[in-house]
Formats: sequence, structure tokens, C-alpha cells
Amino acid sequence: MGNEADNKFTWVIKNFSSSDSDHIYSNQFVIGDCKWRLLAYPKGDKKDRSCLALYLVVADSKTLPLGWRRHTKFYITIVNQLSENLSRLKKAQHWFDEKSHALGYSAMLPLTELHDKDGGFMVNGQVKIVAEIDILEVVGKSVESEDSNQQQPVKKMKREDGNDLLNETPPPVKESIDVNGFQVFPSQAELASRVFRKYPEIAIDLRAKNEPLRTACMYVLLSLIEILCKSMGELSEDNMVEAEDALRYLKHSGIKVDCLEQKLDEVKEKKKEEINCEIRIQELAEELEVFKQKCSDIEAQMEIEKTKVLTNRAPALTLDEAA
Repeated sequence: MGNEADNKFTWVIKNFSSSDSDHIYSNQFVIGDCKWRLLAYPKGDKKDRSCLALYLVVADSKTLPLGWRRHTKFYITIVNQLSENLSRLKKAQHWFDEKSHALGYSAMLPLTELHDKDGGFMVNGQVKIVAEIDILEVVGKSVESEDSNQQQPVKKMKREDGNDLLNETPPPVKESIDVNGFQVFPSQAELASRVFRKYPEIAIDLRAKNEPLRTACMYVLLSLIEILCKSMGELSEDNMVEAEDALRYLKHSGIKVDCLEQKLDEVKEKKKEEINCEIRIQELAEELEVFKQKCSDIEAQMEIEKTKVLTNRAPALTLDEAA
């Protein structure tokens, strides 16, 4: 049993406690024009037999065109039906592709906690699982998507403020244009031209690929370069993960990107140095606060000692006392 709502899918597994199956698939559901399924191992998978394992799976991976990719940020939650605050949530950001069409967690929740009658994760033999998926970018589309005349790849905005972008008016679908035989977004045309001039050897490698893979690699390449062009202040941890995933995909596709790999290593080193500097600045700021407090305490003690000095300088007797 499953229910879809915007970018969320709720899966209620009935009679979970009495299931004899090693694994269970949810019904197929669609989020962001992509088909998905959840996969659960009630008795644990081969990696860990002591925990419930949960995975997000691309449902139609075998029918997608060569070079397809799905860039997602997803959250999987095992709902505690007695207290939502006790629910267990796992999150990840990942490029799904032909070599990696499923991702999840072999140790989502210990089976002892899951089967605890007072734990709240299993109530009346039912377990409730919620998957939330943000589609960041899509390369390659299914036949059904083509029939519906929906342009691909579709690049969605990331959710940065916690709001559900799917409830807002969606941005217009981007059309692709041809640049030297490569399909790119209009906004990427100038960047693509510069890439071909700067890295002609990469263009040669790309042209040797079949059309679907060539297009997929081109989008990934431009995304990688866009990340590398960001300033250190703009680069996030997610950006670094995306860049490493993109570089790995290009290398696996047979594209020689040694120069970009070197640039990414330089960026990672600079980012690491920036983080270390920020930590040191924080440490120095804390030391400065302690020093300022010490200075304040010393100044206060000096005022006390000055008062004592002035008191001691006073005559032992006044004229009135002496007469």
C-alpha cells in the first residue's frame, strides 16, 4: 500500500511482523516524471542481518536510454507511530545511473527496536515508511515521458529554505540548443563554446560517444565546470559531492578529464584550508574574549588597588584629632 503526495511517497507495509519474505518492494510511484520503488529487507540484507535495510530504486532502469542519469536528494524515514520525534530519518544526495540504480541503507533500524511492542515503529503489525525525493537534474527520459512531450533533461531548483518547491509554480521547461554538435541549455551555450576552445581533447572524446551518452556527458561536464567556477564562499558541501560524482561519471564513460580532476583537487585543498582558517578564526575569537575578560578583571583590580593607595596616603591624624 502506498500514497503519493507532491514529492513524498508513503508506504504502509501491512502484516510486517508475519512476513516470511526476504525482501519486499513497494508499488511503483512517480516523482518528478521519474519512476521509483522502495525496497525493504525485513530480516536484514547480506551486509547486516541485525537491521532493517531500506533502498530507493529506479523502477524503470532497464527501459531508460543509454546514458540516463537522475540527480536526486532524498530522505527516507521510518515513522514512529507513537511519537514523530522518535522517527528515524536518513538522507543522501546521489546520481542514479546505469551502474548505480539503487541506493539506501543496510542498517536503517535495528530489528530489536523495530519489533519492540512498545517502541512505536510497528503498530498492529504495520510499518510506515516515507520517502521524500527532490529531483535536481534528469538526463535521459523514458518512452512514456517522450510521448507526453515533456522536454528532458529537466533541471529543478534546489530547496534551500525548507519550502516544498513542488507546491509552487514550476519554472518553465528549458529547451536545448545545438552548439558544435552538442545539445545544451541556452544558458550554457557560451560556457560550452569556451569549454571546446579550452579543452579540445575533451570535445574529441565526447564526439566519439553515441548521441545519448554524448549528451549526458555534456550536461555532466558543464555542471562540473559550473561548480569549479564558483568562489570558495559559494561552494557548499553538496557542491563538492556533486563535483566528485560528476568527475567519476565522466571517467567511467571514457572521457579524459585529468585537467579537471587536478582543478577539483586544488579546489578541495583550498576549501579544506578555508574551513581550517574559519575554525582557527573562531578559536582566536574565543581566546580574545577570554583575554578581554582577563583585561577587564585586571582593570577592576587596578581600581581597587588605586583606591587602597589613595586611602593609605591620607594623614594618620587630622588637625582636629591632634588638638
